[in-house]
This record gives sequence, structure tokens and C-alpha cells, in this order.
Amino acid sequence: MKRIFDLLVSAILFVVLAVPMLLVAAVVYFTSKGSSFYFSDRVGANNVTFSMPKFRTMVVDTPPVATHLLKDSQQYLTPVGVFLRKSSLDELPQLWCILKGEMSLVGPRPALFNQDDLIALRTEKGIEKLLPGLTGWAQVNGRDEISVQEKVELDVEYMHRRSVGFDLYILWRTLIKVVRGDEVSH
Repeated sequence: MKRIFDLLVSAILFVVLAVPMLLVAAVVYFTSKGSSFYFSDRVGANNVTFSMPKFRTMVVDTPPVATHLLKDSQQYLTPVGVFLRKSSLDELPQLWCILKGEMSLVGPRPALFNQDDLIALRTEKGIEKLLPGLTGWAQVNGRDEISVQEKVELDVEYMHRRSVGFDLYILWRTLIKVVRGDEVSH
């Protein structure tokens, strides 16, 4: 049921958002050097690494670490990077990963390949078995503002509470957070 829901919703969103995504890609391309897309190595279900696309919000050659670990992350942002992150438009290319079955609409956010502490804690708690999500319970309960330990605790809670209803609730809360621009690192 979850996979059918993911396929249906992401396919509809992909079609509906095709023109806006083309516009975002053009704006990124014409406002900074490099590709419109950034592909980061992420850890998916069963700790398998996959390449996750985003619209590029950072300049080319930015170190591949979580934004909060960059010293003065502002210096790395492209001219439209703050807007794309605040609006979460940079995440839209991940709909492709949902269609491919590497991600789900809702699940733990995929860890960067080098977030060893997060990967180890998730593996210890059995969370690595879940498909990562475009959004998740930790995302709507603190996003970039909470510790790795808190993220894992929320991931465990999600793992135990998963249901269509809970996923719909998380998607609703995500929409509210995106509209408000809450808790985003930039």
C-alpha cells in the first residue's frame, strides 16, 4: 500500500511540478557556475548507498558535509540557495528517487555517506531497514535544529508508529513547515 501511494503521489507531483522544476533548474544554472543539480551519496535502506539529486544551492567544490558542520556556511550559498532551501524547492528532484524505489515520501531522511554517527545509531536501532523519506517524523519535529541522538529517537518512534494515517499526518505537518520556512539550515 505504501509503495503504491508513493508511486501515485510522486508521479502526480512530478507531472504537476515539471514546469516549475524546469524554471528552478534554469535559474540555478544561470545564477551560478556549474550544473543545476547536485548529486550526493546517501545511505538508503539496508545501508545501501545511492545518489540523491537536489537542486544545487551551494557553490561548486563545497565540502561534502552536513551544512551545519561548515564553518560559515553562508559563504558557500549560491545567489538563489537561501530561497531554494527556505522553500524546500531544492528537494524536488528527489521525487525521481521515490519513483525508482530508493526513497519513500515519508521515512527517515537519508544520511550523508560520511555521517558515521547517524548511520551507526540507526543500524543499532534497526532503522536502516526502512526506505529513507523525502520528509520524516524527525523533519517535522526539529529538522536541522535537533541532535543526531534526537533524530534517531524520532526515527525509532516513526518505525513503531508507521501507518498510512501517520504518513499523511507527517506530510501535512511538512507542508505547514515548508510554507512557514521553519527550521532550515542555510
